[in-house]
Amino acid sequence: MPTSDILIYTRTAGYRHDSIPAGAAALAALAGAAGHATETTEDPTAFRPHRLGRCAAVIFLSTTGAVLDPEGRTAFEAYVRGGGGFLAIHAAANAEPDWPFYGDLLGTRFAGHPEIQPGVVRVGAPDHPATAGLPARWAWTDEWYDFTSNPRGTGVRVLATADESTYEGGTLGPDHPLVWCREVDRGRVLFTALGHAAEAYEDTAFRAHLGGALAWVTGATS
Repeated sequence: MPTSDILIYTRTAGYRHDSIPAGAAALAALAGAAGHATETTEDPTAFRPHRLGRCAAVIFLSTTGAVLDPEGRTAFEAYVRGGGGFLAIHAAANAEPDWPFYGDLLGTRFAGHPEIQPGVVRVGAPDHPATAGLPARWAWTDEWYDFTSNPRGTGVRVLATADESTYEGGTLGPDHPLVWCREVDRGRVLFTALGHAAEAYEDTAFRAHLGGALAWVTGATS
């Protein structure tokens, strides 16, 4: 069963975000402050039962394309269903495009985005650890991800949405989820579409968002 390690996975088989090193450093610091040992890797063989069995959570940090091998897929699915935590960040919505379980896990897939620009995040769940420290209307600059479908109704709880009236190019309309969570069997899954730029990972509010998300997926808070 999962114990205390955090595995930060940064493998890409498509577009690679320049923010990955900054994101990995921030996540390692947040995990360390919560008492977790961390490993940052791009090695798909880390996804094996004996390694995942030591993990309180796995993080996909802007992973793109097919990043797991067949054995890794099997082990990762068993890990999540068995009680593991999974935090998916930004381009993780564009990972494992031909694996149905992964699409079901997130509830949708990446479809595209307009140019990076300022906008407003609407926080709809001030009681959730991932969004508790954020204002109800959070002014933010990012790539405002669009998705192939609205994940609401697939079993997820939407925590925050994009206000498309505050930026150009959104395609989902007035209900545009950006952050959501779900439970899959005994596991916890949380996705945030935010985190494109390296400087985001130095922002106090965004780090609080990630720290709360990590606390929730590891079961440290309800």
